[in-house]
Amino acid sequence: MMTLEKAQRFARTWVQAWNDHDLETVLAHYSGDVIFHSPRIREVLSEDADALSGKEDLRRYWSVALQNARDLYFEIDRVFVGSDSITLLYTNHRQQTVAETFVFGADGRVEESFSAYGA
Repeated sequence: MMTLEKAQRFARTWVQAWNDHDLETVLAHYSGDVIFHSPRIREVLSEDADALSGKEDLRRYWSVALQNARDLYFEIDRVFVGSDSITLLYTNHRQQTVAETFVFGADGRVEESFSAYGA
């Protein structure tokens, strides 16, 4: 069961890892067989894909993304709590509003993630 305290702790540590550009700490939040959905995959990897499966594909994607966005920075706007998930609403370094939903497994790691970008 997700609680507000757990959700806020996840949000703080996840955003801090991103803001530190610490890819290994970011990846530590995810299960080995994570499924990640994002409209940015096509742009970043120049591949015909809307989702990635597995931590190694995620590592490859985010390595390229971090190389291309050295000024990457996230600021949390809101945290929403579900039964086994949370949705973070945050502003990125491009001043875009992003909603990212994380579905957690029994081990507390993210099993599936969905990203959506505002204007």
